[in-house]
Amino acid sequence: MKDLKKFNIPFVGLKEGSHSFDYQIDKKFFEAFKFEDFLDANVQIDINFVKKSTLLELTFTANGTVNVPCDISNETFNQEINSTLPLVVKFGEEFNDENEELLILPHGAYEFSVAQYIYEMIVLAVPSKRIHPNVLDGTMQSEALKKLRKLEVFKEEKTEETDPRWDKLKNLLTEKNT
Repeated sequence: MKDLKKFNIPFVGLKEGSHSFDYQIDKKFFEAFKFEDFLDANVQIDINFVKKSTLLELTFTANGTVNVPCDISNETFNQEINSTLPLVVKFGEEFNDENEELLILPHGAYEFSVAQYIYEMIVLAVPSKRIHPNVLDGTMQSEALKKLRKLEVFKEEKTEETDPRWDKLKNLLTEKNT
């Protein structure tokens, strides 16, 4: 995690008020987390950091793309990332990050890392089903899709035939009710 030191924000020396932090995220960032789903990444992170006397307010904004394979055609494409994440940092007896929007740091803390929050925000901004835009609009031409179309099974409409024994039982029910 040596590569992630630049994501530590030393807040003790900052004056009260608004501050801005910017980070450019690439594939190396995700390699530090041993996350290999993204083939490439180009995401700009802007953090609006507001220091108050008793707490810190952060708003993370992510804009950019990550290169991922399509779940249908396996063709790679750039998935747009647009996400925001609010975070409030308070001070208490011990470290606590159980709540996703509230971080409690011990009273003696002088800095904290935003790397984990950036990582989670980007990963969660990618849809669980990644579909290439050309698949959606029908213009995708790939060997995998051609093979899928060739192997596609057309379902024939079947007329539902019921078992005559069940029909007799249904009749008994309707006769009983009348």
